[in-house]
Amino acid sequence: MAVNLTKEELKQYDGKDGHKAYVAVDGTVYDVTGVEAWQNGEHHGNLAGQDLSAVIMNAPHKKSVLDNLPVVGKLV
Repeated sequence: MAVNLTKEELKQYDGKDGHKAYVAVDGTVYDVTGVEAWQNGEHHGNLAGQDLSAVIMNAPHKKSVLDNLPVVGKLV
């Protein structure tokens, strides 16, 4: 079931203390909880619980990894 999250609500999904790890890109919220590269809610200086639209194109993989992630909902 897709949900709508505000940026403030998204911050709760930081991947720490048993929380799920979500990131947003271009208005879509993705679940990175089980992704090994996102252990403890961090990945190459980026933090879960945030909108990463502005930085994803700087990553070597660009947006190609998004197709493999579960979509949680939308960032509103």
